[in-house]
Amino acid sequence: MTIRLSTPSDHEAVWQIISNVIATGDTYVFAPDSSKEKMLNYWFSSDKRTYVAEENNEILGTFYLKENQMDLGSHIVNAGYMVSENARGKGLGKAMAEFSLEEARSLGFRGMQFNLVVKTNEKAVKLWLKMGFEIIGEIPDAYKHSQFGYVNAYIMYQKL
Repeated sequence: MTIRLSTPSDHEAVWQIISNVIATGDTYVFAPDSSKEKMLNYWFSSDKRTYVAEENNEILGTFYLKENQMDLGSHIVNAGYMVSENARGKGLGKAMAEFSLEEARSLGFRGMQFNLVVKTNEKAVKLWLKMGFEIIGEIPDAYKHSQFGYVNAYIMYQKL
Protein backbone atom coordinates (compact mmCIF):
# COMPACT_ATOMS: atom_id res chain seq x y z
CA MET A 1 0.00 0.00 0.00
CA THR A 2 1.13 3.53 -0.80
CA ILE A 3 0.00 6.75 0.87
CA ARG A 4 0.58 9.97 -1.04
CA LEU A 5 -0.68 13.50 -1.43
CA SER A 6 -3.74 13.54 -3.64
CA THR A 7 -3.95 15.04 -7.12
CA PRO A 8 -6.99 16.30 -9.06
CA SER A 9 -7.11 12.98 -10.92
CA ASP A 10 -8.02 11.31 -7.60
CA HIS A 11 -11.23 13.29 -7.11
CA GLU A 12 -13.63 10.80 -8.70
CA ALA A 13 -12.30 7.85 -6.68
CA VAL A 14 -12.36 9.92 -3.48
CA TRP A 15 -15.92 11.01 -4.23
CA GLN A 16 -16.95 7.35 -4.47
CA ILE A 17 -15.50 6.73 -1.00
CA ILE A 18 -17.06 9.87 0.49
CA SER A 19 -20.50 9.24 -0.97
CA ASN A 20 -20.57 5.67 0.39
CA VAL A 21 -19.38 6.71 3.85
CA ILE A 22 -21.81 9.59 4.32
CA ALA A 23 -24.79 7.70 2.84
CA THR A 24 -25.34 5.86 6.13
CA GLY A 25 -25.64 8.99 8.28
CA ASP A 26 -23.88 7.37 11.20
CA THR A 27 -20.28 8.66 11.33
CA TYR A 28 -19.86 12.07 9.64
CA VAL A 29 -21.80 15.31 10.04
CA PHE A 30 -22.41 15.66 6.30
CA ALA A 31 -25.96 15.11 5.08
CA PRO A 32 -26.27 11.76 3.29
CA ASP A 33 -27.51 13.54 0.16
CA SER A 34 -24.64 16.06 0.06
CA SER A 35 -23.64 16.91 -3.48
CA LYS A 36 -20.43 15.81 -5.12
CA GLU A 37 -19.43 19.44 -5.61
CA LYS A 38 -20.02 20.32 -1.95
CA MET A 39 -18.06 17.34 -0.66
CA LEU A 40 -15.11 17.64 -3.04
CA ASN A 41 -14.87 21.36 -2.29
CA TYR A 42 -14.78 20.52 1.42
CA TRP A 43 -12.39 17.53 1.26
CA PHE A 44 -9.94 19.25 -1.09
CA SER A 45 -10.22 22.84 0.21
CA SER A 46 -7.07 24.92 0.27
CA ASP A 47 -6.80 24.77 4.09
CA LYS A 48 -6.20 21.01 3.94
CA ARG A 49 -3.47 18.63 2.82
CA THR A 50 -5.41 15.71 1.37
CA TYR A 51 -3.92 12.23 0.97
CA VAL A 52 -4.97 8.96 -0.62
CA ALA A 53 -4.06 5.38 0.19
CA GLU A 54 -3.82 3.10 -2.79
CA GLU A 55 -2.97 -0.44 -3.66
CA ASN A 56 -2.63 -1.84 -7.19
CA ASN A 57 -3.56 1.60 -8.56
CA GLU A 58 -6.88 1.57 -6.68
CA ILE A 59 -7.65 4.29 -4.15
CA LEU A 60 -8.90 2.57 -1.02
CA GLY A 61 -8.86 5.41 1.50
CA THR A 62 -8.39 9.11 1.98
CA PHE A 63 -7.67 11.54 4.77
CA TYR A 64 -6.79 15.15 5.29
CA LEU A 65 -4.71 17.15 7.74
CA LYS A 66 -5.47 20.76 8.60
CA GLU A 67 -4.84 23.27 11.34
CA ASN A 68 -7.52 22.78 13.98
CA GLN A 69 -7.60 26.52 14.63
CA MET A 70 -5.91 29.48 13.02
CA ASP A 71 -3.05 31.61 14.29
CA LEU A 72 -2.32 30.90 17.96
CA GLY A 73 -4.04 27.50 17.77
CA SER A 74 -2.41 26.44 14.51
CA HIS A 75 0.06 24.08 16.19
CA ILE A 76 -2.74 21.51 16.72
CA VAL A 77 -3.74 19.47 13.67
CA ASN A 78 -7.19 18.14 12.85
CA ALA A 79 -7.86 15.24 10.51
CA GLY A 80 -10.64 13.30 8.82
CA TYR A 81 -10.41 9.74 7.46
CA MET A 82 -12.53 7.60 5.15
CA VAL A 83 -12.03 4.04 3.90
CA SER A 84 -13.75 2.45 0.90
CA GLU A 85 -16.29 -0.30 1.53
CA ASN A 86 -14.13 -3.02 0.00
CA ALA A 87 -11.13 -2.14 2.19
CA ARG A 88 -12.81 -2.00 5.60
CA GLY A 89 -11.54 -4.32 8.30
CA LYS A 90 -8.15 -4.81 6.63
CA GLY A 91 -6.05 -2.39 8.70
CA LEU A 92 -6.17 0.54 6.27
CA GLY A 93 -7.55 2.95 8.86
CA LYS A 94 -4.70 2.09 11.21
CA ALA A 95 -2.12 2.47 8.42
CA MET A 96 -3.50 5.89 7.47
CA ALA A 97 -3.59 6.91 11.14
CA GLU A 98 0.05 5.90 11.69
CA PHE A 99 1.12 7.72 8.53
CA SER A 100 -0.87 10.84 9.42
CA LEU A 101 0.56 11.05 12.92
CA GLU A 102 4.11 10.87 11.56
CA GLU A 103 3.26 13.34 8.80
CA ALA A 104 1.75 15.76 11.32
CA ARG A 105 4.90 15.56 13.44
CA SER A 106 7.08 16.20 10.39
CA LEU A 107 4.94 19.22 9.51
CA GLY A 108 5.63 20.65 12.97
CA PHE A 109 2.29 20.05 14.69
CA ARG A 110 2.40 19.51 18.47
CA GLY A 111 -0.89 17.65 18.89
CA MET A 112 -3.80 16.12 16.98
CA GLN A 113 -7.40 16.77 17.96
CA PHE A 114 -10.63 15.29 16.69
CA ASN A 115 -13.47 17.70 17.38
CA LEU A 116 -16.33 15.25 16.90
CA VAL A 117 -16.03 11.47 17.07
CA VAL A 118 -19.52 9.99 17.21
CA LYS A 119 -19.74 7.91 20.39
CA THR A 120 -21.69 5.14 18.66
CA ASN A 121 -18.92 4.79 16.03
CA GLU A 122 -17.28 2.15 18.19
CA LYS A 123 -14.75 1.02 15.57
CA ALA A 124 -13.35 4.54 15.23
CA VAL A 125 -13.31 5.16 18.98
CA LYS A 126 -11.51 1.84 19.54
CA LEU A 127 -8.94 2.63 16.83
CA TRP A 128 -8.19 6.12 18.14
CA LEU A 129 -7.81 4.86 21.71
CA LYS A 130 -5.48 2.10 20.45
CA MET A 131 -3.48 4.75 18.56
CA GLY A 132 -2.88 6.68 21.79
CA PHE A 133 -5.67 9.26 21.71
CA GLU A 134 -7.48 10.26 24.87
CA ILE A 135 -11.10 11.25 25.25
CA ILE A 136 -10.82 14.77 26.63
CA GLY A 137 -14.47 15.73 26.42
CA GLU A 138 -17.94 14.53 25.61
CA ILE A 139 -20.55 16.68 23.91
CA PRO A 140 -24.16 15.74 24.74
CA ASP A 141 -26.49 15.21 21.77
CA ALA A 142 -23.84 16.53 19.36
CA TYR A 143 -24.75 14.29 16.44
CA LYS A 144 -28.08 13.45 14.81
CA HIS A 145 -27.60 9.74 14.08
CA SER A 146 -29.71 8.21 11.30
CA GLN A 147 -30.82 5.31 13.53
CA PHE A 148 -30.45 6.42 17.14
CA GLY A 149 -31.42 10.08 16.99
CA TYR A 150 -29.29 12.47 19.00
CA VAL A 151 -26.15 10.83 20.36
CA ASN A 152 -23.08 12.11 22.17
CA ALA A 153 -19.72 12.76 20.54
CA TYR A 154 -16.20 12.73 21.89
CA ILE A 155 -13.41 15.23 21.57
CA MET A 156 -10.21 13.20 21.29
CA TYR A 157 -6.60 14.35 21.53
CA GLN A 158 -3.06 13.07 21.27
CA LYS A 159 0.06 15.03 22.05
CA LEU A 160 2.61 14.70 19.27
